[in-house]
Amino acid sequence: MAENRKFKQAFILPVALAGLALCAVIFYFTSSTERAEAEIVLKPNNLSVIKLGKSVYARNCASCHGAALEGAANWKQRDPDGYMPAPPHDETGHTWHHPDSYLFLMTKYGIEQLIGQKYPNNMPAYEEILSNDEIVAVLSYIKSTWPDHIQRQHDQINTRANAQ
Repeated sequence: MAENRKFKQAFILPVALAGLALCAVIFYFTSSTERAEAEIVLKPNNLSVIKLGKSVYARNCASCHGAALEGAANWKQRDPDGYMPAPPHDETGHTWHHPDSYLFLMTKYGIEQLIGQKYPNNMPAYEEILSNDEIVAVLSYIKSTWPDHIQRQHDQINTRANAQ
């Protein structure tokens, strides 16, 4: 009986410490992710950011989303392989319907990572391709092309998203 108690004590302490360590790691990464999301702010009025974004967009995005942000033809209908064509990033598309943090995370990690399941799409994740600053620059460039009233609506979407 005493031997069993010693085993339990020897077992419980490491398991408890491992559990605490796991909780600390989860808290740290959750907190840092939330901080990173909260810090994502597009800069559609910063000319140097827009210039960089336009250049990065031309090299990495225009081949699918169009040089003039017009998107692929029939972008609302799945292609024969079941994939959604690249949507426009101008005011006719749905890009401006999403807050800055969502646009950033989707660009960086891809839609499947964001929603946590398979989703037929051709959009690559840019985590290993573009820096955070380049992603913000591309998204800032895109936003800078929207009419003022769309930019104001997008700002309201960000305000609501940041209030949550």
